Amino acid sequence: MPEVRLERDGGVTTLVLDDARRKNTMTPELGDALAARVLELKKDPDLRAVVLTGAGDAFSAGGDLSMLERLRQASFAEARAFMMGFYQRYLSLTELPVPVIAAVRGPAIGAGLCVALAADLLIVDEDARLALNFVQLGLHPGMGATYLASRKVGAQRAADLLLTGRRFTGRDAVAWGMALEATPAEAVLPRAQALAAQIAENAPLAIRALKSELGLDRAALLTALDREAYEQAVSYGSADLGEGLRALTEKRKPVFSGT
Repeated sequence: MPEVRLERDGGVTTLVLDDARRKNTMTPELGDALAARVLELKKDPDLRAVVLTGAGDAFSAGGDLSMLERLRQASFAEARAFMMGFYQRYLSLTELPVPVIAAVRGPAIGAGLCVALAADLLIVDEDARLALNFVQLGLHPGMGATYLASRKVGAQRAADLLLTGRRFTGRDAVAWGMALEATPAEAVLPRAQALAAQIAENAPLAIRALKSELGLDRAALLTALDREAYEQAVSYGSADLGEGLRALTEKRKPVFSGT
């Protein structure tokens, strides 16, 4: 079973998404494990900062394709409700009262990148393969993509990345303001932990207040998630998603019909 490992170093806690065999693919089980760790940390009065990373050579390869296939068989109402619960598992991360730093080494694709964007700060592998590639699968974006991307890089760049689904690198992410720093892959986690330790040295009450003041607009995020769950449920009933998943399996370019 996938797990989320917790490693403590003083007031800094590192959470490790650990399903390395599948490149930390986002499953309900991994989401449950993350939500349980978040609940545990919310009760810790000594917590000062959190680093989120992935085990192995990937942050997250994105959504579980077998889960998408199962959702194609679900009713619209079932799919919509499932997606809201799925988002909430992973975005429980935003409920932590202290700063969260995402340490992205290797690929962060689709919903996996969205979870990184939900962090307060992002340190990224300079050669990381990044993408918000939902539309290339025939799927409407989810996991807060429509809100988080715009918040990080502005409306025009977010529209570009969401409408094309194109890949980009960690260097690009820094140039666009999506990430704070890009480093060689082996330096990503140490740099994120050093930044977390620097934050942890400061006054806890002030840091927690700043986390709230600088953080995302929860009402806006919830509105985006509700709309995304609706549109993703529509996508699950479409021929386009089936074509996108087949094309991915067959390693070819999809031919979408708009149905």
